Amino acid sequence: MTKSELIARLAGRFPQLALRDADFAVKTMLDAMARALANGQRIEIRGFGSFSLSQRAARVGRNPKSGEQVQVPAKTVPHFKPGKGLREQVDGQARAEAAAGGAPAPAARPADRVLQD
Repeated sequence: MTKSELIARLAGRFPQLALRDADFAVKTMLDAMARALANGQRIEIRGFGSFSLSQRAARVGRNPKSGEQVQVPAKTVPHFKPGKGLREQVDGQARAEAAAGGAPAPAARPADRVLQD
């Protein structure tokens, strides 16, 4: 699900919410989350998961074209850990599809699940 799909689904689920208001709400929430991570804070959404920062050490990599060694600097990257509710929901969906005998569809996307409730 893309950001524009999320906005459209949110506006469709809540008819009193204009599309531009849904757009503003989604962008505000995502901006707040990005700022919190940039400030080194952890974000926890119960039942969904948590976002935190992970430190990656400096390392020696290789240029795939020339094969020469390249220094890759240390960096901080965002990390998502799914919550128990999300894991169980995704696992339950995959098990139900497997039991039905069909080929499993791509894993359920968290935003799809949240907005269907």
